[in-house]
Amino acid sequence: MGFTVLIPARLASTRLPNKPLADIGGVPMVVRVAQRALQSSAIRTVVAADSAAIVDKCAEFGIAAVLTQADHPSGSDRLAEACCMLGLTDDDIVVNVQGDEPLIDPALIDAVAALLHARPDCTMSTAAHSISELADFVNPNVVKVVLDARQCALYFSRAPIPVARDFAGKAWWNAGSALPRPLRHVGIYGYRVGFLRQFPALAPAPLEQLESLEQLRALWHGHRIAVHLTEHAPGPGVDTPEDLERVRQLFA
Repeated sequence: MGFTVLIPARLASTRLPNKPLADIGGVPMVVRVAQRALQSSAIRTVVAADSAAIVDKCAEFGIAAVLTQADHPSGSDRLAEACCMLGLTDDDIVVNVQGDEPLIDPALIDAVAALLHARPDCTMSTAAHSISELADFVNPNVVKVVLDARQCALYFSRAPIPVARDFAGKAWWNAGSALPRPLRHVGIYGYRVGFLRQFPALAPAPLEQLESLEQLRALWHGHRIAVHLTEHAPGPGVDTPEDLERVRQLFA
């Protein structure tokens, strides 16, 4: 099974300007992400950048990169353009690794790709892990996902789902309950290239706009997303200056 890792990277960031080039132990963050992805089984790892500065910096460290349009409205649009630039076919599989995940587990990348390869009924794959802390369950910045019997996503939400009828601010799932444990969505995606080319042209879904979760567009239009369940939470991502300092300390 062959697949390609694509890492979208753009300089514009409201909370952390020039985030892809943020220094982590003498190496730009996007390069750190690519170095982790290169430890996976992917046949190639490519950064899809919106700036020549990112492409040039990747070249300094021997990381493949392509320069895409700067005005893409979403990462999916950027990935679709990168697929065309790389000459990928509709049946190829790509894994979208976010450019702010310098501690991404290479084994998780492989698992997401393998799941999509094994599920021809699905056009996307992603990952999730069990939530153990009540604070995460009620945090709107922690995206939750509910699955069906075949471990496909039924819905993604910022709200606490699923929730017990008698939920009253307690971690009901830690009391020996046989009910499904809540799952935290991990922001890594596998795509079939044919679907990825079509995705930007799909009309935005009302639920997508309400929750500000792009993956809901796929569900809204009837596509299926297979979900890999991992036992471990991913390493911390970088959204804020505080996140960046935390990751710098881990690398140090």
